[in-house]
Amino acid sequence: MAGHVQDRWYKTETDANGKTTRTRSDRYGTGLRYRARYVGPDGTEKSKSYPDGQKRLAEKWLSKIEADMDSGNYVDPAAGRTTFGQYAEKWLNTQSTDLTTRETVTSTVRGHAIPYLGSRPLGSFKPEHIRDWLSELERAVPATSYRRVIYNNVSTILNAAVDDGHLPKNPCRAQSVRPPAAGTGRVVPWTAERVFGVREALPERFRAAVDLGAGCGLRQGEIFGLPVDEIDFESGWLHIVNQVKVTTDGLVFGPPKRDKLRDVPCPIVWRTPSGST
Repeated sequence: MAGHVQDRWYKTETDANGKTTRTRSDRYGTGLRYRARYVGPDGTEKSKSYPDGQKRLAEKWLSKIEADMDSGNYVDPAAGRTTFGQYAEKWLNTQSTDLTTRETVTSTVRGHAIPYLGSRPLGSFKPEHIRDWLSELERAVPATSYRRVIYNNVSTILNAAVDDGHLPKNPCRAQSVRPPAAGTGRVVPWTAERVFGVREALPERFRAAVDLGAGCGLRQGEIFGLPVDEIDFESGWLHIVNQVKVTTDGLVFGPPKRDKLRDVPCPIVWRTPSGST
């Protein structure tokens, strides 16, 4: 058994003849009687106290600690008491991904994971808690593809918590947990009539956004971030070198998604369904 169980209500004394006897300590009858103690892998002493009559539970706890150490599933009890909310906020603050990606992940975790899972200690997580959360998430978020994104973010956080020693394994990976299905719907493009109808209904200053989106396939941020000097009117090419990103501090310019600079062909003349230019 790892460690030992200390009886704090009694102490052992040795008389002049070398005979040992158990006598009541100053703590007799007050407080929790038994303290299970062991030295953790980090070299520091860990303990847990039990009331009178629960010595067997203290010994059982130490036996489990020993088994977890032998199997590699040991988790420091103090680390396991860190809540999901505390750890998730720390994890979010240490991310070094693209600014827009960080904003999106932060929004999903704070909006749909922390409110439900935030108060639970990491060391207490079981697959049932993830299943219950997914059931609640299904009622709150109709789109399965978006639920999948939220689930993946939570699973990534719990993977990091496993690596950092806060829990032995990720409950999201249990066989009984079924992740939300990935989006499988195919994109259905607008008809030409709809595209030109929307274009005509917009104020003239905004119509170029439809041309760039429907005609050139630019993303929203790339449309807003396209400067005139990156449009080569003679050759009919657009040079995509930046986009507008949404952050908590407002709108900022940044490189395209995944820093992929590219050139996009641009039709010189747009024709409506009726044939007019």
